[in-house]
Amino acid sequence: MKTRAAVLNEIGVAGPYARSQPLRIEELELDAPQEGEVLVEIKAAGLCHSDLSVIDGNRPRPVPMALGHEAAGVVKELGPGVRDLEVGDHVVTVFVPSCGHCAPCAEGRPALCEPGAKANNEGTMISGGRRLSRADGTPVNHHLGVSGFADRAVVSRNSVVRVDPELPFAHAALFGCAVLTGVGAAVNSAGIRPGQSVAVIGLGGVGLNSVLGALVAGAGSVIAVDIDAGKLDLARRLGAAHTINSSEDGAADRLRELTNGGVDCAIEMAGSEKALEFAYRGTRRGGTTVTGGLAHPEKHVSIQQVSLVAEERTLRGSYVGSCVPIRDVARYVTLFRQNRLPVDQLLSGTLKLDEINTGFDRLASGEAVRQVIVFD
Repeated sequence: MKTRAAVLNEIGVAGPYARSQPLRIEELELDAPQEGEVLVEIKAAGLCHSDLSVIDGNRPRPVPMALGHEAAGVVKELGPGVRDLEVGDHVVTVFVPSCGHCAPCAEGRPALCEPGAKANNEGTMISGGRRLSRADGTPVNHHLGVSGFADRAVVSRNSVVRVDPELPFAHAALFGCAVLTGVGAAVNSAGIRPGQSVAVIGLGGVGLNSVLGALVAGAGSVIAVDIDAGKLDLARRLGAAHTINSSEDGAADRLRELTNGGVDCAIEMAGSEKALEFAYRGTRRGGTTVTGGLAHPEKHVSIQQVSLVAEERTLRGSYVGSCVPIRDVARYVTLFRQNRLPVDQLLSGTLKLDEINTGFDRLASGEAVRQVIVFD
């Protein structure tokens, strides 16, 4: 069968992307789903910094690659062995397929699935195969097991979670990455407790979801930190008690002043080593610093080592919000329906697939928080 997809052929092409066109819309061959796989008709797909980091070279991946990992759609065909889904089910995609058998999966940490990580790095399905190719037979790599910037995708059964069919697709797509990663970092990774003070550094789509996650977890006060005035204003509207522009002199001192020496928990979502250092400096003695931002692999942070011991600090990473998707997607959708997790307020607009390069210009400039491509 055919699918129309956004394909990245070269990493590191300079912007503006509307002119350089790093993503080309191509008609690809798409194989039928194999054992343990499903065919999904994509209805909506979000533009995420994880996609942008492949385009600009911060997260090198093999090319050519059909990008996109945060998507929602309808199951159209079941591969052999798939018995717990039905044709017509609405699903959201999850960007780490989990095998269910490796050590992390056995510990209830599917985001760290070892075969899933290997497949994502190599641009394959978790089975090791590829289902995308050009007409001449040239294989095209998968992005995080999804390749959701396309009207159809074949994915592992373990890359999708069934959702309520009444949930609009443009909202549903966000639950596969932005919501899981951001809310999960606050609820699961940080384990925020009622009344605690929290700072969120980096207010993209994921960081703003961390603000919402901290609030829904019962944080006593949330301080939002960024360099963009518009995003700081949005964070206030979402419920942040204070905002700090980190580009201004004395920003770190202001964070400590607001919290009598530092927050109980700081969550870094900027994907910058400087932002993580800022987050660590702003965390109190005995507090926790969580990082979910994906920096370039060659970047390193500098922290005072003795503070980890003498101040009993915790510094931990958070991938996919330390979530168990089949459990947490349903929970977060319920909170959304209760108006306690207003993720729809993070939508900056919708696009057509042909406008994808312009959309990534907006994302790179900070003009947009979360844009969603909608398919007719």
